[in-house]
Amino acid sequence: MSSKSLGDVVFVELPEVGATIEQGEPVGAVESVKAASDVFAPVSGEVVAINEDLGSRPSLLNKSPEDEGWLFRIKLSQPEELDEMLSEGDYAKQCES
Repeated sequence: MSSKSLGDVVFVELPEVGATIEQGEPVGAVESVKAASDVFAPVSGEVVAINEDLGSRPSLLNKSPEDEGWLFRIKLSQPEELDEMLSEGDYAKQCES
């Protein structure tokens, strides 16, 4: 689900720094005026940073999702999982369908 389809984001729940996460598992949540959605881990690893600005400014997820609205950073435990990820163009095409 894209940030546009969620509508205005009002709350973001993120994993804790130091948490071990597994690809595809729920690791947080996003709530908006329209819906709530789980956040799934794109890859496996350890959470090494979270965007603490989202706690007081969840709208950054809408306004700047690829810059100021980042969610968390992961130290990869299985780098080969990156090979399974979609390119930005392929992801956009999949969202259009």
